[in-house]
Amino acid sequence: MISKLSKFLCVCLVGMGLSDAFAQWEQQASGTSAPLRGISAVSAQVAWASGAQGTVLRTLDGGAHWARVGIAGAEQIDFRDIQAFDGQTAFVLGAGSGEQSRIYKTSDGGKHWTLQFTNHDPRAFYDCFAFWDARHGIALSDAVEGRFLLLTTSDGQTWKPFAPPSLPPALPQEGAFAASGTCIATAGKNRVWFVTGGPAARVFRSVDRRSVDRRSADRGKTWKAATAPILSGTATQGIFSIAFSSPENGVIVGGDYKEPSKHERNAALTTDGGASWAPVSGLPGYRSAVAFIPGTSPPVVVAVGTTGSDASRDGGKTWQSLDALDYNAVSFAGLRAGWAVGPQGRIAHFVALP
Repeated sequence: MISKLSKFLCVCLVGMGLSDAFAQWEQQASGTSAPLRGISAVSAQVAWASGAQGTVLRTLDGGAHWARVGIAGAEQIDFRDIQAFDGQTAFVLGAGSGEQSRIYKTSDGGKHWTLQFTNHDPRAFYDCFAFWDARHGIALSDAVEGRFLLLTTSDGQTWKPFAPPSLPPALPQEGAFAASGTCIATAGKNRVWFVTGGPAARVFRSVDRRSVDRRSADRGKTWKAATAPILSGTATQGIFSIAFSSPENGVIVGGDYKEPSKHERNAALTTDGGASWAPVSGLPGYRSAVAFIPGTSPPVVVAVGTTGSDASRDGGKTWQSLDALDYNAVSFAGLRAGWAVGPQGRIAHFVALP
């Protein structure tokens, strides 16, 4: 049943001149007032969410009910990122300085959690992680002594520091943003990218030196960085999120989270795997997360931020507004399997209109 709020949003979309609106958000009851920043859609029925105050939520019925499956002893951890693989298996990443940065895993739907990693360097701050599959993942920290820190797992159980010599050094005050857990992205079996902000907006991409066209990747062993046309120059500006619909075609979003209504240089596209980026317009302000909807052609992509959400039906070239509510993160497993999360426990389900 479509909620009254969803019906209201649909009416607003038409009233704004978007008579061809194809989707809307249906608000769901999360059962928490904690700020939510992590969301991982698994299927039309299964999704996991995470946030402040050690919050971890799971639904097995498309969001009709969200259950707390939090971690004992982690009530003070801010879980900024979550990656789930089914209704039983999920990883969560706590973001923060020193030992606030942690990684936990559950294999039984949240009944029990295993602490897999605790950061003991007070200078490090882990922002986000991403996975190629349930055994292979990579996590990113802000720079320490001018070098970004990486962790990898090859068994889904243990995490080890990973310091490839080819990783370009960080610029002074350059860092990643833990706003949505989407500052790093993987694709296929080997590709990985991460994005930064501050003095410059850069995209770091894994490449393979053995490749003739430099477009294949080696799962983070070799890196190159490209400057992107996203707003930068201060600590609150830069690229906040990256997503790919294919190994070559991707989108980045960001801006200035202190001035979220600035609509300049908030998005860019790549068609060469991240080697170069072209600016696009249409987003009305800062956006903290972006995600493609798997299985859509042309690719449908959704961006969310503190001033609302937007959708593109042409891979990010043009955009139309979905609503003006405050969201932090978004995730899709299909056209009818998408959620966004935000402050005060907000969870919304993506509903494609007939």
